[in-house]
Amino acid sequence: MTEVTAPHLETGVQPETAEPAVSTSAAPAKKGFEVGEKILALATFDGQSHLGEVIEKKASEDCEPEYYVHYSELNKRMDEWVPASKVQPYLPGGTMLSVTLASPRVGATPGTPGGDSMTPGSGDRKLTRNLKRRYDEIHHVEKPVEDLNPIDQVLEKEHDEKTKMKNIEVIEMGKWEVDTWYYAPYPEEYSNVKRMYICEYCLKYMKKEKTLSKHQATCTQRSPPGKLIYHDQGREIEDANGHTTQSTPLSVFEVDGSIDKIYCQNLCLIAKLFLDHKTLYFDVEPFLFYILTEQDENGHHVAGYFSKEKHCAEEYNLACILTLPPYQRKGYGRFLISLSYELSKKEGRVGTPERPLSDLGQVSYRGYWTRVLLDVLREFRGSVSIKHISTITSIRHDDIVSTLQSLHLIKYWKGQYIISVTPKIIEEHLKTVPDQPHSALIPENLNWTPPVFAAKVERTKS
Repeated sequence: MTEVTAPHLETGVQPETAEPAVSTSAAPAKKGFEVGEKILALATFDGQSHLGEVIEKKASEDCEPEYYVHYSELNKRMDEWVPASKVQPYLPGGTMLSVTLASPRVGATPGTPGGDSMTPGSGDRKLTRNLKRRYDEIHHVEKPVEDLNPIDQVLEKEHDEKTKMKNIEVIEMGKWEVDTWYYAPYPEEYSNVKRMYICEYCLKYMKKEKTLSKHQATCTQRSPPGKLIYHDQGREIEDANGHTTQSTPLSVFEVDGSIDKIYCQNLCLIAKLFLDHKTLYFDVEPFLFYILTEQDENGHHVAGYFSKEKHCAEEYNLACILTLPPYQRKGYGRFLISLSYELSKKEGRVGTPERPLSDLGQVSYRGYWTRVLLDVLREFRGSVSIKHISTITSIRHDDIVSTLQSLHLIKYWKGQYIISVTPKIIEEHLKTVPDQPHSALIPENLNWTPPVFAAKVERTKS
């Protein structure tokens, strides 16, 4: 069995710039720590000590205390149980050493030589309010709770309290064993099992391995339900050295939440294990689900999906998107985003994802928009308007402007935006956003027409 552990190693992305600290002062011995207390904990994901907060505590099987730790400045998906032997008191004011962590972008870690000149702490450059706002937008730094409006503050605090601890630590799904990232609202009798077993074909969940074995003996499903709208049998890909490999066959199924309700609910529950702010679990009828699979001789294996409202008054062409951890870093996030825009083109409308996006979703979208816009600008000679780019790509006007601003390729002059770019600058930018031919969507393989629904289904908040 292949094991996927430490989510940051699988995704290669940390959602927030962090400089956890290690105290070099000698810490006095302490018998225990209380909930809410600041501590230094030795993390399993990098073997380093990080500043954290005790969220919960319990006694392990050998009676040694264990603490559920949230690491300060790190995303909640890194939270974990830590034995008392790996926890030390935190001494405010002690000598502090920076611990280098994975950076949320390609390049040097913020605050180190060669880092981004806009990064807080890099060099001696003072970070003005405008620079800070720009940095936060480009690198997807979430607003602190206190910066939200009063209603959102209340909702955010309620959400944090309810979901502060993972209720399921590991899932086994097919050949994969995956550490979960967040709390998911499974039924109470399932919600506190350390390990959950999931059928990779029908997505039924079980508490025991032997129950899964019995289920597998009778389960005949080998692909998602619904309509096959895309299939790529695989293609030969040539690398930089001239060697060719065969890409994995990919398929996409369109599944109606009102027809295959249980399957879609189970899919949403799995997604919640890896998405912090996803709130759509059971009200799936108003949505269509587009499920990406890898195919082999055993069947179709779910790699990711996105959902889309059947009726939407806004410009949203995507409600929720996820690539499962074992299939990340294969370009599937960009594939799904590309598919959502291909559907928008067939509908004859522009589109944008529903907010808020997860940190990984934001990174994927920024990469997609950047690559598409650079390719368009490379093909054009002479002037081109944002309206025309939006028409041929189905990308919303505001998303085009913000992406070009992050690349410094647009100026605001005399009441309008002016694209300012040279072929050399485009080629330089393209080097930082490599193409992914092995998983690129082939529009000719898409067999889809916009579905027609007789009546609008009212949607509850999701």
